[in-house]
Amino acid sequence: MKKIITLLVSALVLCLTMSAAFAADADKAAKEQAKIEKEKMEINELSTKALTRLYAKIPLAERVITKSYAYATLSNTGVKIGILGDAHGRGLAVNNATGEKVYMRMNEMGLGIGLGVKEYDLIFVIGTEEAWKSFISGDIKFASSAEASAKDGVNGDGIEGASVAAKGIWVYQMTKKGLAIDASIKGTKIYPYKKLNGKAKAK
Repeated sequence: MKKIITLLVSALVLCLTMSAAFAADADKAAKEQAKIEKEKMEINELSTKALTRLYAKIPLAERVITKSYAYATLSNTGVKIGILGDAHGRGLAVNNATGEKVYMRMNEMGLGIGLGVKEYDLIFVIGTEEAWKSFISGDIKFASSAEASAKDGVNGDGIEGASVAAKGIWVYQMTKKGLAIDASIKGTKIYPYKKLNGKAKAK
């Protein structure tokens, strides 16, 4: 009888221990998911603010963005000292054609956009499916120098204030002081934010 009671008690203790472990794991997972949702919300807000600033400065940009195959906004904060430095940012790429959304990250090293402490937004106009796939995969190679007064290459319309960033991609740069038309983003790395995108794969 004592052996049976001992076994029952041991089994109960084991069940309670496992339940506590499962509860701890579930709580940890819930907290991590809450952090992810919070960061997604922050990025969504940054994207909205970036577009609002752009449209206020260049009203025609709203038409360009809404009629493009896709677009992306990256909000960046970093410190650059001399010719060295590091800047980093977060953002969102949106496919107007399919509705797909991909959260992105950005790192910018070297001369890049400029010197000093910089807080700025990059708003990309993505003209084709091929350019979209390159952008969200992190394989995009940006032009060594920007070209102002870009043509969109699709409708032939001038993209006021935008610069050529890569094949099929144009970029607006918004800073606290306004629009910088001749932005250079050579050396900038933009890639998928895996933690926020989960297991979803870029199409």
